[in-house]
Amino acid sequence: MGAKQKALIITDGTESIMSIAKTISDELADFSVSICPAENLDGTDLLSAELFFLGCENSGPSSFAYIEEMLSHINLASRKCGVFSVNEKPLEYLRCILKDSEADFGEPLFITDANNHADNVKAWIREKSLTGR
Repeated sequence: MGAKQKALIITDGTESIMSIAKTISDELADFSVSICPAENLDGTDLLSAELFFLGCENSGPSSFAYIEEMLSHINLASRKCGVFSVNEKPLEYLRCILKDSEADFGEPLFITDANNHADNVKAWIREKSLTGR
């Protein structure tokens, strides 16, 4: 059996977003998953991931400056991406920074209750076929 595909979850490091990231990671049993705060992101981590996620609590966190710049210069057309937040405005921000990269992203995941989100995450991953299953 070959090596597992890689998945990367990039977050702003806030408690609510990290909690959702952990749940996403738990749902990706067929992947080798890394959760990375945006300020610690190495571009090669993103380039080696077949699947990636972006999550932040507020629009335009300073920790996302590097990823914003990187996404404006690389083509990720063959990669699936999911975006998630506990607020609506950051979802539009995340979709906007992804636009130039041509990553395949669908409907974002808007979590209204950061303490009770597991079922929503499971359904979102399944419905959006993010894992290719």
